[in-house]
Amino acid sequence: MKSYTEMSAAELAEETKQYDRMVIDKTRPLNAKERKLWAAAKRGRGRPKIGNGVTKVSISLEHELLRRADALARKMGVNRSKLISGLVTAGLKRKAV
Repeated sequence: MKSYTEMSAAELAEETKQYDRMVIDKTRPLNAKERKLWAAAKRGRGRPKIGNGVTKVSISLEHELLRRADALARKMGVNRSKLISGLVTAGLKRKAV
């Protein structure tokens, strides 16, 4: 068999004519695993929802404070968002006591 790149337009059309129409009678219902995969594919890309979801906020920090926060985040092996979220959570717990 020739490679598709070596075929003429007529040869290529003949070789691929089976894909010109969708054959619905050869389909079947999805099983449980396939339904789960299909649901994940429909949901699309992006971060998974955590809790009630997240909201991006814009805050102002002094340059030195941000530099120190970034250094601490690197040391802890987390990103800036995770660090700030953890610090806010800890502060709220402390105030609740």
